[in-house]
Amino acid sequence: MVIGVDEAGRGPLAGPVVAAAVVLGAAIPAGLDDSKRLSARRRAVLDEAIRASCCWAVAVVEPEEIDRVNIFQATMLGMTRAVASLAGALGDAACEVLIDGNMTPAGRCGQWRWPARAIVGGDGIEPAISAASIIAKEWRDRLMLEAARQHPHYGWERNKGYGTAEHMEALRLHGPSPLHRRSFAPVAQLSLL
Repeated sequence: MVIGVDEAGRGPLAGPVVAAAVVLGAAIPAGLDDSKRLSARRRAVLDEAIRASCCWAVAVVEPEEIDRVNIFQATMLGMTRAVASLAGALGDAACEVLIDGNMTPAGRCGQWRWPARAIVGGDGIEPAISAASIIAKEWRDRLMLEAARQHPHYGWERNKGYGTAEHMEALRLHGPSPLHRRSFAPVAQLSLL
């Protein structure tokens, strides 16, 4: 069994980091690719198809935890939680985990216990990682759209928490929200003013 893993949301100033783990089903959705290379419309269609035909799990690491452990550790923790959830649902069958990037949580997260291989650019070349990339991105985007309704000043429905000019100006005018990552420099510097 192969589990593909990817995350979304390492770089934004606000919101969670989301990790997804996917085991492809017998009917692999056509057109899987790196979520960043797909249109929003195509990504949404694929997200539904993947979630309907594959086994998957998502883990969300909230901003407070990101601030406590740092974004790298939060990403490793999210990947570990997503794989643990999926592996548990599948009866902890033997598996290999393929992770987008150049590092795995092995030796970096105490709860990690699966054989894993990092693949640079894996979200564009390994279908299970592509599927995880799509689910993570869509899941995080939905969370940020919901957060935008609760915190309308920051334009998260457009920037998803990234440090755009609009978001930075709103931070200057309104200060950080509870969903801002206080350990990220642009937010931390505002606290010093």
